[in-house]
Amino acid sequence: MTKAEVITKISEKTGIQKDDVTQTVEAFFKVVKDSMAEGDNIYVRGFGSFINKKRAKKIARNISKNTAIVIDEHYVPAFKPSKSFIEKIKNSQTVKELAPQE
Repeated sequence: MTKAEVITKISEKTGIQKDDVTQTVEAFFKVVKDSMAEGDNIYVRGFGSFINKKRAKKIARNISKNTAIVIDEHYVPAFKPSKSFIEKIKNSQTVKELAPQE
């Protein structure tokens, strides 16, 4: 499902104009990005948490050139679903199977 499809579905369910829904969704994404860039985590009860995960400093190796570089510790964004979210997906009978990787 794409962002446009999500916006359409929200608009249909709420009766709110698509333009207003688009502005709201875009504002939500901007708040999430800006907050996480400042080091804040976002907790949405019943849905999940947008968190910054710390990656430790490590040495990466390029086997073909036989070289090593140091990757400093850094943060990456992550999403951790809530227990109720996980249970809803587990109990769903309509979850589509992912295509096997070749």
